[in-house]
Amino acid sequence: MQTRPAGEWATYKEFWHFYLGEHRDPLNRTLHFLGTAGVFIIAGISIYLQNYWLLLLMPVSGYGFAWFGHFIIEKNKPATFKAPFRSLFSDFRMFFNILFFRIGKHLKEAGIQS
Repeated sequence: MQTRPAGEWATYKEFWHFYLGEHRDPLNRTLHFLGTAGVFIIAGISIYLQNYWLLLLMPVSGYGFAWFGHFIIEKNKPATFKAPFRSLFSDFRMFFNILFFRIGKHLKEAGIQS
């Protein structure tokens, strides 16, 4: 297997497995889920109330919960710092995999015990 410097991934699949490895703790994944759910709720409320200033709260919810999970629970740096766009996409992917009870399959494929 070819080794790469930290932060370099040849494929998105490699990054996805790295991303899941940075979210091994179920509590961290739960905090990510809550933060991302908050993003959707804030977006919905903002649109319903036609108060688009509320959209500024979206990163507070999304990153606040996630970064707490990384710094306090996992004791690692968020993948956002290494690959911001892949990380954001992966956060939504993880959210929907948790929502539809498919995260276990992905963790297993990445070699991570849940």
